[in-house]
Amino acid sequence: MPSALSRLPAYLRDIQEEVEGHARDFGLDFFPILYEVLDYKTMNEVAAYGGFPTRYPHWRFGMDYEQLSKSYEWGLSKIYEMVINTNPAYAYLLEGNSTTDQKLVMAHVCAHVDFFKHNYYFSKTNRKMIDGMANHASRVRRHMSRWGQDVVEEFIDTCLSLENLIDPMSAYIVRQRPPRTPEQQRADEEAEPEVGKLRSKGYMDSFINPPEYLEAQKKKKEEEAKKQRHRFPEQPQRDVLQFLIENAPLEHWQRDVLEVVRDEAYYFAPQAMTKIMNEGWATYWHSKILTEKALHASEIIDYADACSGVLATSPGKLNPYKLGVELLRNIEDRWNKGQFGKEWDECDSMDQKKDWDRRTGLGRAKIFEVRKLYNDITFLDEFFTMEFCIEQKFYSFGFQERSGNWEIMSKEFKKVKDQLLKMLTNRGQPVIVVEDANFENRSELLLKHLHEGTDLDANQARDTLRNAAKVWSRPVSLLTKIENKGKLLRCEDGNISERSAEYA
Repeated sequence: MPSALSRLPAYLRDIQEEVEGHARDFGLDFFPILYEVLDYKTMNEVAAYGGFPTRYPHWRFGMDYEQLSKSYEWGLSKIYEMVINTNPAYAYLLEGNSTTDQKLVMAHVCAHVDFFKHNYYFSKTNRKMIDGMANHASRVRRHMSRWGQDVVEEFIDTCLSLENLIDPMSAYIVRQRPPRTPEQQRADEEAEPEVGKLRSKGYMDSFINPPEYLEAQKKKKEEEAKKQRHRFPEQPQRDVLQFLIENAPLEHWQRDVLEVVRDEAYYFAPQAMTKIMNEGWATYWHSKILTEKALHASEIIDYADACSGVLATSPGKLNPYKLGVELLRNIEDRWNKGQFGKEWDECDSMDQKKDWDRRTGLGRAKIFEVRKLYNDITFLDEFFTMEFCIEQKFYSFGFQERSGNWEIMSKEFKKVKDQLLKMLTNRGQPVIVVEDANFENRSELLLKHLHEGTDLDANQARDTLRNAAKVWSRPVSLLTKIENKGKLLRCEDGNISERSAEYA
């Protein structure tokens, strides 16, 4: 693949050829990879843009750059590699890295690109997003030249505060509903609503279901049916940004900017959904490739030093590299020994399980299957077992206001796993849906928080409401629960009011 290697100095081209050869021998299959060697300043610039050479102009990218630069200069962090999900894939090497570091990075990148190419949750992404980001930048710059940089940038601020209000799973759901004919629609409107009769024996029916009760039930059904026919949207909409694009009273340029923010939010969504798996997969394979094939004896110490920082853990923080690679190794070991299936699940003897080895040799095939079909939630839900939890010494942590520290709250397996899954559900963010776009018949927007046990952050909820109201141009309300009581937050002219409400 000469075009993929021509950007590098000769010694790095040789390393790339060697590492990619080993990766293919192990069964990895990836897009062509184009490398660029960058100094640390340029690396920080590209990192601030999310790995892309061009993004639309906005102050947050400058803020990210300053943070990355200060962190590097003070020795707090160092970017070893970056790779973006495109075809061909683009990856960046830090100028001045040792030969060992460059080998590690290239092996890591090969596994990332294999994951991008084959994991189901990346299958719907735009593989030409380099061009897509450049087009987004051109569109935004055109609007800035016409309407003014400050005006457009302020609207981008508003849109970015709402960029998490998407439905990450919508790209994978096929909804097919045949169009209804005018006759079917009229029949629905004229259909006699079913009367909610109570079950009773024949001789008791007139007592259990008196005429006045049936009439009241009939009217109730008619009102519900009428309300449902005029409901907008007919069903709650998870993709709030799409609903605003289609229905908010926006100027053409505002709608275009909101579409840019939404497109980029969907592009980055699979990375958030598979962070543990993706980094675990890359760590597994760079370890395998280097320790078994690519390392020379003189490079072992440098390699161990680099890996020690990547796999380090600290209290109260989840290291996706460590969790991902250890769980993949555990899966491979279990499937190699036949520690799965009905017989394994029904075995109650810990001693028997400890010595269980059917020598099935299915581990490598299993982890390739996992890489293809799972995201972080399904990955942990299925494979994070009690035995793995005990072996890796996982605990449930919580912040104690009394001491001001993160402390171990529980060692119970169920609580540990529940906390992990809760952290990953919807990328750890609340689920908000569009409930009613004509709330209380005033063309106001009603959003609903799908409460799953955790209350909203009050300050963030108020900021979200204010920005949603700017886009909707009318008051916006949010129905949620706070301390197990239904609350309705309403934003009008930037002011937030709160009242009790029924949460169903």
